[in-house]
Amino acid sequence: MWIVLFFYFSLCSLLSSVTAASEAAGAAMSAYDVLKSHGLPIGLLPKGIKNFQVDEEGRFEVRLEAACTAKFESQSEVRFNSTVAGTLSYGQIAPLSGVAAQELFLWFPVRGIRVDIPSSGLIYFDVGVIYKRFSLSLFETPPDCIPLSTASFAEPLAEGSRIARLVSKSQLGELRYNLDREGARGVVL
Repeated sequence: MWIVLFFYFSLCSLLSSVTAASEAAGAAMSAYDVLKSHGLPIGLLPKGIKNFQVDEEGRFEVRLEAACTAKFESQSEVRFNSTVAGTLSYGQIAPLSGVAAQELFLWFPVRGIRVDIPSSGLIYFDVGVIYKRFSLSLFETPPDCIPLSTASFAEPLAEGSRIARLVSKSQLGELRYNLDREGARGVVL
């Protein structure tokens, strides 16, 4: 009798751990499946997803193991907060929070991502001031993401956010120069 009970509890324990492991793997894959079903490449989200939730209206939240950075191409980097949130519609995510892209040594928050025409092979990141254009092929698989310390992520992102707000206040994100007869006196934002 004791042997039967031992095997029964061992089997129950084994099944519950297998179920928990498959549920964790399913949660991570479901985030990629949702991206794919919205016409977006699965490589927009990095490896290391702890939790994923999406509602009927397309609002989603992804929790990563830690804030991290992923490299695309030799010079382009994208940083992810430990929480990434946004709203999905077919071919785009907007608004988006928790993601930043580097441009000219500064980090700018990514406000949205869109695939304009899938056959073009291009994807666009809206960083407020400009649109960064990438090849869709860079996002075919979820990238490895290198964890960041809190300090290394927060400071550059705050600076990039400040600059993006300042430049966005100007008309169409373009700097206008105020010139007079004597030459340039300054930049008007």
